[in-house]
Amino acid sequence: MFEVRENEPDYALLNDPDSQHKNRYGKPIDTVTEANPLHGKSLEINGDNAIGANPNRYKQHGFYFNADNCIACHACEAACSEKNDNPAHIAFRSVGFIEGGTYPAYQRLNISMACNHCDNPVCLKGCPTRAYTKFAEYGAVLQDPDICFGCGYCTWVCPYNAPQLDPIKGQVSKCNMCVDRLEVGLKPACVSACLGKALDFGVIENIPEGRIQTKTEIPGFPRADITHPNIRFQQTRTTQRDMVRVDSTALKYHREDNQGEGDNHFQPMLDPKHGYKRQWNLGKLLGSHENAHIAFTLSSQTVMGAFLLLFIGVFAGVAPLDNINTSSSFMPLLGSMLILLTFGMLKLNLHLGKPIRFYRGFNNLRYSPVSREIAGVSLFFGGLAGYSLFSLLPGDIAALLAKLSAYVAIAGVTLGSWYMYRLYRIPARPFWNHWQTGASFWGSSLTLGAVLIVLITGLTEGFETTQNLIQAMALVALIGLALETTGHVFHAWDMRRQGGEGSASYYEQTTTYGYSYRLRNAMLLINLLILSGFTITGLSGVMGVVSGVVITLSLLLSSIISRALFYVLVIPTTMPGAFFWRNKGFQEHARETGLAEMPQVGVIPNH
Repeated sequence: MFEVRENEPDYALLNDPDSQHKNRYGKPIDTVTEANPLHGKSLEINGDNAIGANPNRYKQHGFYFNADNCIACHACEAACSEKNDNPAHIAFRSVGFIEGGTYPAYQRLNISMACNHCDNPVCLKGCPTRAYTKFAEYGAVLQDPDICFGCGYCTWVCPYNAPQLDPIKGQVSKCNMCVDRLEVGLKPACVSACLGKALDFGVIENIPEGRIQTKTEIPGFPRADITHPNIRFQQTRTTQRDMVRVDSTALKYHREDNQGEGDNHFQPMLDPKHGYKRQWNLGKLLGSHENAHIAFTLSSQTVMGAFLLLFIGVFAGVAPLDNINTSSSFMPLLGSMLILLTFGMLKLNLHLGKPIRFYRGFNNLRYSPVSREIAGVSLFFGGLAGYSLFSLLPGDIAALLAKLSAYVAIAGVTLGSWYMYRLYRIPARPFWNHWQTGASFWGSSLTLGAVLIVLITGLTEGFETTQNLIQAMALVALIGLALETTGHVFHAWDMRRQGGEGSASYYEQTTTYGYSYRLRNAMLLINLLILSGFTITGLSGVMGVVSGVVITLSLLLSSIISRALFYVLVIPTTMPGAFFWRNKGFQEHARETGLAEMPQVGVIPNH
């Protein structure tokens, strides 16, 4: 338990004599009743089995931030990092700011934020290892780094950048509400250290002494409807109509006219601060941290599409796929599918911060789409392996087992592909939260799956003898490519129109990666035209084979560029950074110039 000093100042002590019964979202502030078995349990802090005497122990607590008082001294950051022994590149609480106007009417608004211990903690539901728990005590959302295997999905779904993935330790950690201090009646360390009394803490919805507002939003604070965060604000000063971010994110916050001057309701909008110059940036595009996800999604979707087509041909008797199972290309096709899927799963597993803990990915099947995706793909892998094995063996029993394995694999395709799509429908990442994600994934399955079948059958049996199959697979690939292209068109339209982080992502797509984006689009159109011809002519003669090689490479390259753009462009809904902190632009500069080699800069170098 935390030791209380004899001369602890009054401002560091919790003081909530009264509280409301429900918060503004209609949820009870009491986390449990006295009859609940969770009541009266010890938190076992550092092995101490004592129970805190705080009278409000079973009420939802939260932070209070007075933006009028914050001077951006960063004392809250320092106190938090010191208490939690965080390295320079990890901060559970951070201070950013936005600014507006010009001299002499320049304004700056500072924002200090940590974990908001939300009513609907999406980090808890998203985590596949069940490293998160929302405790009855104080309503704290706590995370256990020893359970985490470092997938980082919680950092994707959180709108507030609260979970911190440490690439050195390979695990996530976050603000723990200083529950050891709460147990002995003290406010969190960050609150006690605040010089301007901008930060406060207590039972949620209580207005601290000397304060008049309990807003749920201020300019720069991400949307609150996703998780219902337990933080309240005061900001009485009238700000400029446009408040801009000082970090590299192309966003500003515009006060809506219909809300009135006093309401200060701000909407995130595009701020084209980098101009409209197009660039290639292929190195950044193809060298991102998410390359493992590119390899996994493309390889698994290719194999899923190919197996689905093979299943339709073998078990539904659809010509010209129905003869593949008796041809010389059948086992090489199954073998190549197993190798490709193994490669993708291995790349994804090695991407984890702690790959040896991969088995924990099944721990949260009740809530996490990641756990369900892992379960679906693993089921598919098992079914595919069983089908390949039993297809080699003679006899009726082996045939029956092969058939059962095929149905297991199809169940895995259904679950795996669906949750592979669902796990990217993240409200905190608008660029992904669009039906185009599904169109891209399932379109790639059809296109690349058909290409894999043609490639293996053509190499084993000869392209001249498989013309009917080639024409049919060209039609399937054309349908998949048309589905993906349609999704891209509507996605671009919607991102431009919706504003906010989605619009900023589209802006980066057409500027920072503008030429790469245009190359992808041009290749999509050319591939559509060539595939249309193949549905009629097939691949006959030397020129046909050469054309097939070209279209195969073109389809693969366009898929890689498209998937790389998908990962590198996403801009989350998160608080603004500062000039040197929580600033992607500065992080890139620090790595390029060698500043990142200095630990105190707080940026992890590339190596």
